[in-house]
Amino acid sequence: MGSVQHSPASTILSEDQWLPRQAAYEQRVHPFTDGYLQRRSAGRKHPVEDFLFTYYSQKPGQLLRWHPGAGVVLTGPAAAQRLDWKFYRPLTDEERAGAGLEPAMTAVTVDLGAFTAARGPAVEFTRMLLSRTAARKPSLGCFGMHEWAMAYKSEVNGIRHEYLGLRLGAEGTDELVEQSRIRCTHFDAFRFYAPQAVSLNELTPSRENQRDLEQPGCLHANMDLYKWAYKLVPLLPGELVMDCFELAWRIREMDMRASPYDLQDWGYEAIPVETPAGRARYASAQRAFTEESQHLRARILELLEPFQEQLDG
Repeated sequence: MGSVQHSPASTILSEDQWLPRQAAYEQRVHPFTDGYLQRRSAGRKHPVEDFLFTYYSQKPGQLLRWHPGAGVVLTGPAAAQRLDWKFYRPLTDEERAGAGLEPAMTAVTVDLGAFTAARGPAVEFTRMLLSRTAARKPSLGCFGMHEWAMAYKSEVNGIRHEYLGLRLGAEGTDELVEQSRIRCTHFDAFRFYAPQAVSLNELTPSRENQRDLEQPGCLHANMDLYKWAYKLVPLLPGELVMDCFELAWRIREMDMRASPYDLQDWGYEAIPVETPAGRARYASAQRAFTEESQHLRARILELLEPFQEQLDG
């Protein structure tokens, strides 16, 4: 059976349509989760590739679960297992009749009502934050100084990644921080600053003013698109969540290459932001990430739009 439209805004998929999508999604996720799980089992750390699994709350097993998104009906025996998944429900008799489905056929969809009842305020906050962030002019002149501010005065404070050396040493790191303009807009980066670096930041980001400061040039705000996307699961399709994940993965790599840490032994060439050439490379990559993140914000907001009346209650 092919895809047919069902009011309101539903797409019905047979097993021969959705099972290959699920398999392709899982194949896409495994290269990221498998390495992390193997390292965790062996008690090893990776300064770049572990981040999305240790900083964010979504676990590898959760990421591996493919979701079709709200407004999609999965049919066939294999769909029955989703009745045990949170925020899924069977179609009602009326919905079955309207879709022309046989009474005995298993048909499962996202339970928008249950999701809204449980997560409505979170959805509204996410929609507001993404909309406001998307509307602001990107700021592209930070050159990754947030990571350097976290390592400031390391001889007194130590450093977060204790198993990594500092590329310019403690003195060189401190000198670059003191000579640079630091204007971080992202609270979840600012809150990890070394105590002596807090006053060097031109702004004072907080959880309360996050909605007023978040801007699309910020690498950490763009990594957080992954967080906002998985918090909207299962409303959003898994493919979009993975698009956000992969963007965050690439940003994390760039963020650490431009950081004060020496990652040569891990196979990462430094982006030397202490030099004009390094800053130019950083700004160019940051600009590309900004454009990509804005596209993802627009996609998330667009997918929420058909369900806005129900989400608003």
